[in-house]
Amino acid sequence: QVQLVESGGGLVQAGGSLRLSCAASGRTFSSYSLGWFRQAPGKEREFVASISYNGGSTYYGDSMKGRFTISRDNAKSTVYLQIDSLKPEDTAVYYCAADLRTYLTGTYFQKYGMDYWGKGTVVTVSS
Repeated sequence: QVQLVESGGGLVQAGGSLRLSCAASGRTFSSYSLGWFRQAPGKEREFVASISYNGGSTYYGDSMKGRFTISRDNAKSTVYLQIDSLKPEDTAVYYCAADLRTYLTGTYFQKYGMDYWGKGTVVTVSS
């Protein structure tokens, strides 16, 4: 089992930046892949990015390239999502996720999701 707790969400003006954090516990942190997803009000869940167990590989959703950066600190058991140049359409609940199947790639996670989920952190971008 993997437990995930997100933090760092809040209200921010358009053009600003945020760094979301997700603290993980329950398994050796370096033994699983991690990802971020988001769900805007009235919309389906959307894949943002994923990162491999050792941080050596990252994958971004097509519309996420450029302003979103995923990273992980295995010493702190934490994964991060840096969001720059925020736009009102970035308003959503952002979820951290993990998967023990480290042989799977970002393309799989984008389509099918991951096995373990946090409860989410709310990001609201005002215009």
